Amino acid sequence: MRRRRRRRGLKKAGVLAAAALLPFAAGIGVKAAPVITGIAEKIGGIKVGFEEEPDWYTGEPGFNIQSFQGEEEAVSEGFGWSAEVGEDSEDDTADEGAKPYPDNWNVSEENTVYASSFGRYSGSKYFSLDGGGQVRNETDISNGVLLEESRLEPEFKIELNDEPQVLIMHTHTTESFEPYVREYFDPSFNYRTTDMRYNTVSVGDKICEELKKSGIGYIHDTTIHDYPSYNGSYDRSAETVKKVLEEYPSIKVVLDIHRDAIGTNESIMQPTVEIDGKKSAQIMIISGCDDGTMDMPDYMLNFRFASLLQQQMASDYDNLARPILFDYRKYNQDLTTGSLLIEVGTHGNTLEQVQYAGELFGKSLSKALKAITE
Repeated sequence: MRRRRRRRGLKKAGVLAAAALLPFAAGIGVKAAPVITGIAEKIGGIKVGFEEEPDWYTGEPGFNIQSFQGEEEAVSEGFGWSAEVGEDSEDDTADEGAKPYPDNWNVSEENTVYASSFGRYSGSKYFSLDGGGQVRNETDISNGVLLEESRLEPEFKIELNDEPQVLIMHTHTTESFEPYVREYFDPSFNYRTTDMRYNTVSVGDKICEELKKSGIGYIHDTTIHDYPSYNGSYDRSAETVKKVLEEYPSIKVVLDIHRDAIGTNESIMQPTVEIDGKKSAQIMIISGCDDGTMDMPDYMLNFRFASLLQQQMASDYDNLARPILFDYRKYNQDLTTGSLLIEVGTHGNTLEQVQYAGELFGKSLSKALKAITE
C-alpha cells in the first residue's frame, strides 16, 4: 500500500497538513574510479574530476565497466532492487510491509568506502556558466546555444504569498545512504528503506525547511513510488505530480530528489566537499533534452532554471555542485517549465552529509527563486 504525507510551508503560518507516514539513480559520474583505486592497493582519497578524461572513462550516462579485473559493476539505475523486486507483479500495490533501515551492520574489510570529490572538468562536452558552475552537454545542441539559453531567465515567476510555489517529491523515495563515516560497508544492505528518517525524504525535509524560512510556499509529497515494485516508478510519480499540480495550480517548480550510486560490489564512492568546516555530499542537477520522441517541447525552459540554480550554488558554495547533466532524458520534466531531477550524494554518502547538502541546496534554491519573484 502506498501512502502519502504532504507538508505545506506558507509564508506566515508554515501550516502543516500531514497524512500517514509510511534511481534509478542516474548513474552519472566516474564510477570506475573506486575500481582503479582498489587495484592500486586500496589507496583512498583520490581526486575525481578530470582535466583530461582518461581513456577508460566513457563519460556516458549509466556508464558501466561491465568487468574490470574480475570485479562486477554495481549498476546505478535501479541499484539495490534487482535482487528483490524483479518484474512487476499483477498487483504491484500489494502491501509488502515496511523495509526497515538496519539496526546492526555486517561490515566487511573487502567492501571499501572511498571518500573523494568531483572537481572541475575540461573537454568539448563541458562549458562554464557566466555566474559559475559547469554544464556537461551530452546532446547535439551546441555549447554556444546552451550558453545563450543559460543567460535567459526562467519562464515563470515566484510569488511570495500563501500559495505553494514548489513541489518537492521523490520518484525513488526509498533510496538510502551510509549511516556514518566508515572505511567499510555492509554488502548485504541494498541502500533502500521505507523509513523516511533514513531515505531521500529526509533530504527533502531539509530543503523544505529552508524554503519555509524564506517565505516560499511548498508541498513536500512523500509518496513511495518505488516499493514494493521498482519498475514503473516514473509512471507512478508522474500521476502523483499531476494530481498535486491539479490541486495546487500555483506550483511553478517540481524537484525530484534522488541520490546517485557510484561504485562496484567491492568499493563505493563517497563524494564530499567541505563547507564551513563540515562535510557535505555533492549535488548534481539533471536537465533533460528532447530528442524528438519525448513530447517535451519546453525542455529549454527547464534548462534556464537549471542554469539559474547552478550558478546560485556556485556563488554560494564552492564545488558543492557537480556539472549540470544536459542529456536526452525525460524524467517527467514535461509537466512544468521548472522541472528538474536533483541527485544529492550517492549511496556512499552518509545521512549527515546528504542532509547537510539538502540544507545548503535549500538555501541556494531559496535565493534563486527569490531572484525571480513577481
